[in-house]
Amino acid sequence: MSSASILLSIIAALSIGAMSPGPSFVLVSRIAVSRSRVDGLAAAFGMGIGGAFFSILALAGLTALLSQFEWLYIGLKLAGGAYLVWIALKIWRGASETLDIGETRRDGSAPARSFATALLTQVSNPKTIIVYAGIFAALLPKTVPVGLMLTLPLGVFAVEAGWYTIVALAFSAHHPRQIYLATKAWIDRTAGAVMAGLGLELVVSGVTGR
Repeated sequence: MSSASILLSIIAALSIGAMSPGPSFVLVSRIAVSRSRVDGLAAAFGMGIGGAFFSILALAGLTALLSQFEWLYIGLKLAGGAYLVWIALKIWRGASETLDIGETRRDGSAPARSFATALLTQVSNPKTIIVYAGIFAALLPKTVPVGLMLTLPLGVFAVEAGWYTIVALAFSAHHPRQIYLATKAWIDRTAGAVMAGLGLELVVSGVTGR
């Protein structure tokens, strides 16, 4: 099997995982609809960077370290879950606040904050690196060509950033934003509840060792 075929197989597997609903989808869609298209795209870029970072760690064998030191994996789960719950509380508390949404934002630092929030959300779930490692172990040859090692993180970035770019463009369109403005309190509280549930699930799995 050629390196190109292996890379395409991995990208196909990762694409299915990226499109599965989770905290990343909730966050990017909300940023895009409540802030601006630029913020949504910045968040998508953050998701891509986070995915590439995890893929590099998976290739470097961090999963073996996490398997050997279970307390480290549990600690990462607890920290990641706590971060997601914190984000959920911020969303819930801001549900009743009114927004003045325009096509562009005057606050030039907003995209940077959106990028940072998305990046931290992406890397807050250590299960992601386990998923990457599982896919790599199943599809990579025993001896990985150097070229494939170098292009894999780029492929992961393209998958993650590409999918969330689509999400950002869709949710920053005029019609979704008008719906959001009309039902902001309900949407924010729902998003906060979903995010909190995902964070608590991560915490529980860390405490119970599942």
